[in-house]
Amino acid sequence: MNLTTSGAAALAADQTLDPLELEQAHLYLQQTRDGVLGATKGLSEAQWNFKPAPDRWSIGEIVEHMVTVEERVLGPIRDQLATAPAAPADYDYKLVDAIVINQFPNRLAKFQAPEFAHPSGRFAQSEAFDRLLKNYTRLTDYLESTPDLRQHAVVALPLKGVSKGAYEFMDGYQWILAAAAHTERHTKQILEVMADANFPERDTRLRPMS
Repeated sequence: MNLTTSGAAALAADQTLDPLELEQAHLYLQQTRDGVLGATKGLSEAQWNFKPAPDRWSIGEIVEHMVTVEERVLGPIRDQLATAPAAPADYDYKLVDAIVINQFPNRLAKFQAPEFAHPSGRFAQSEAFDRLLKNYTRLTDYLESTPDLRQHAVVALPLKGVSKGAYEFMDGYQWILAAAAHTERHTKQILEVMADANFPERDTRLRPMS
């Protein structure tokens, strides 16, 4: 092990999560979960499938995209983190936390979704929300059951893009925050779809009793 790697490992060992960090992640997961559920409560099929334009996503496709990214974090990325080295010794992990929470949800900067995350309309509304809620439970379990979240980091293209190359590594804690921030970002996109002038109105007609 060279001096740089040794220094990074030693620094990471001191970067265990403190109670405030745990509380921050718990609250952020809860808030972003509640945010998307509140924004999408009681949608009709017409509203779920409405597209403001042919090249824009429907709410159903947006939720599918959220689920896909969450499962990417909980699957391949979590597997990579388990054996990844620490971030560089001089890495400002607190600043990266702040970038993830404050800048990832900002929709003023637009980014092309990677191919794997493009929606295909494969989920019915009930299945999409079932998977989303299960993913949030799994993210919480990951947070609570993994004491070395700070001690492993992998390259994160979203961070590299948002920070214009200034930062590129995210540790396990930051990937959990990023999953929640991604949901917040796309909840805003859902609200944009609902604000479209042609968004279907809610059907308020009384249904006949069976």
